Amino acid sequence: MTRVPERKKSWWLNCCSCCSSTRGEDVEEYTRAPGDRPSGGDRNAGVDIDSSEHRDGSGGRPGRDGDRPGRDGDRPGTTLDDLPAVTTGGPLKIQKVDLLQSRTGENRQSHHTDEYECEDLIVRRGQPFQICVSFQKEFSRNDQICILLQQGNGQAITLPLVKEFDEGNWGCQLAESSGQNVIFWVNTSAQAPVGKYQLSVKSSGGICSDAKLKVYVLFNPWCRMDSVFLDNESWRQEYVLNEVGRIYYGTEHQIGERSWNYGQFDKGVLDAVMFILDRSGIAPGSRGDPITVSRVISAMVNSMDDNGVVAGSWSGEYADGVNPVSWVGSVDILLRYHQSGCSVKYGQCWVFAAVTTTVLRCLGIPGRTVTNFASAHDTDGNLIFDVYFDENMKPIEDKNSDSVWNYHCWNDCWMRRPDLPGGYDGWQAIDATPQETSNGIYCCGPCPLLAIKNGLVNIKYDCGFIFAEVNSDKVFYQRQPNGKFKKVHVEERAVGHCISTKAVGSNAREDITYLYKHPEGSAAEREAVHTAAKYGNKPLAEVDTDESCDVSLTIESQDGFNMGSDINVRILLKNGSSSPRTVSLSMAAAVMFYNGVCKESFKNETCNATLSPGETKAVGMMIPYSEYLTQLVDQSAMMLTVSGIVKESGQKLAKQHTFRIRTPDLVIKVHGNPVVGQQIVAEIIFQNPLQTTLHNACFHVEGPGIQRPKIVQVGDIGPLKTVSITERFTPRRAGLRQLVASLESNEMSQVHGVTEVMVREN
Repeated sequence: MTRVPERKKSWWLNCCSCCSSTRGEDVEEYTRAPGDRPSGGDRNAGVDIDSSEHRDGSGGRPGRDGDRPGRDGDRPGTTLDDLPAVTTGGPLKIQKVDLLQSRTGENRQSHHTDEYECEDLIVRRGQPFQICVSFQKEFSRNDQICILLQQGNGQAITLPLVKEFDEGNWGCQLAESSGQNVIFWVNTSAQAPVGKYQLSVKSSGGICSDAKLKVYVLFNPWCRMDSVFLDNESWRQEYVLNEVGRIYYGTEHQIGERSWNYGQFDKGVLDAVMFILDRSGIAPGSRGDPITVSRVISAMVNSMDDNGVVAGSWSGEYADGVNPVSWVGSVDILLRYHQSGCSVKYGQCWVFAAVTTTVLRCLGIPGRTVTNFASAHDTDGNLIFDVYFDENMKPIEDKNSDSVWNYHCWNDCWMRRPDLPGGYDGWQAIDATPQETSNGIYCCGPCPLLAIKNGLVNIKYDCGFIFAEVNSDKVFYQRQPNGKFKKVHVEERAVGHCISTKAVGSNAREDITYLYKHPEGSAAEREAVHTAAKYGNKPLAEVDTDESCDVSLTIESQDGFNMGSDINVRILLKNGSSSPRTVSLSMAAAVMFYNGVCKESFKNETCNATLSPGETKAVGMMIPYSEYLTQLVDQSAMMLTVSGIVKESGQKLAKQHTFRIRTPDLVIKVHGNPVVGQQIVAEIIFQNPLQTTLHNACFHVEGPGIQRPKIVQVGDIGPLKTVSITERFTPRRAGLRQLVASLESNEMSQVHGVTEVMVREN
């Protein structure tokens, strides 16, 4: 056997520190200088990772000991020049090419792709992998070979045989030679277009090209030269390799959470993601740019322009599809889309965001799902949320086109931004929910979080729209006798609260509001609003009035109402003046969709309150279960709008408060000790909390590596009855897994459950 000496240190320093350090070389002098950190609020970035954090400890380096065809460990390593110089026996013909693609082999493990349930070779760009070529005669130093990689019908990329890789470029290098069997290192460019390639090997005796020689090339957050490089191993484990997550919903005062199976490694998902890129029409040369790819993903995950993955619906009618709250993961959605070629019905914001997270992580772009509570939807682009009232301070429903969503989900993805001035690398926001068009297409982002935070709405892409979601002012207008509208109140802290994502390495909620906006009311936050207005050529919202504002109004409600209970809310009026005040109040309760769109109010009350100087008085409103039972829509949210006029001063009062009705959770119990390849039993239990029957109930069940997506019909569930189902499943992959389930019925949805399962190897 002949082994080529290991590569120079300089090449390996382009990989992450965990790869470079495993070569036993001193890389300390090459680590980041103080202050040279990734942007976007990475408080832990810049930490060099030691070799213990690699599962295989190899980093994919050349010359690693292990089982390889034709290895002879006793023969000393020599250079390419030490191979036989004379070519005998005619042209060099290729007998066989082995991509060494086993999921347990060095290629897949060192590239962090061993979890993909796919038998083809999957590698990350900018990092070498090995192939074994068997020739019909002994390989000599004068023999010429090259490797070809071709994506679709594009032009093939030729990788010549070289003695030393040109860092960051395509090439192949001899690793080991033993007679007719030769192992080559193959290196892809750190800017290579991602996708599925056909690999061929060409020699003087012809070309070996087999349809089975497929190679998937992905983005590489472990490679320093890749524009998605993320210098934090715990972040890579979370934002690239974690298959499950938490998605937050509800209101800022009542934050709920649900588990989601991203399932980026499940069988068929990688091919579904490649199908999405193919259908998008993105040019092959642009597939290596995460800026373009992420923008295309934000367009393709929704169906509005391009027959994309998910069809959105906020109507409450889902008879020809699946209720959005019933999905528990992305796998079923992506597989349906790939198999049918048709948009999957139906999704809402968290579904679009969760599917986007799956696609990002599957491709190797670090990504996470983000929830913004009290998220403004600015329909007219004025960076302001407008609310209109009539002369008596009652809402004018047909004029209120702007809305504040109880919550809205989108994504952050990590990348460099060489297309922007310095300082904007790091987390970028993208949004696949089709709200408004960007350059004529329903897509949004990527936009640097730093630009959003500072109101730099001139920074691409779509910074103005996202800024309005998290930091626009809420302006109340009253119609005057002449028909014109007058600004009567500005609420500066109405939107952008408790911006949340799943924490790294745990199921805790992490508040990342500080990445999107400065502290509410601070000078920096107000400056950001002024900057946004300046760059957007929009006037600031200011109230020019001589009215005294000495009466304040707040709304209180308990932290969550259980489904089936009555609702009690309190309106607090405080007189801050030294004179008596009389307040005329109007209160209207309406059921609302989570996106801020309300049905017509179903309960209206008025009252008068007299306040002594300095007095605080509470006014109550009770909504019986019997009154809201038939009114509820998806996610069981309501809005209370309170408005009023102070008789003595003419001061206008206005406040809106949202709250949700809590639904019960599913209980999931796993019996036995889970082992790969051995069937096990799970029990899913639900108790109906209502005095009414739930019709057409079914469970959605799935879990990455343990249970493929499945729907279990259970029929009707009687009043206060408990139902239990038993599911048998066979784990496919070891490790800590999650089994996720949801319940759907005509009368109740948003019912979820999750349990963790530790699966052992057989």
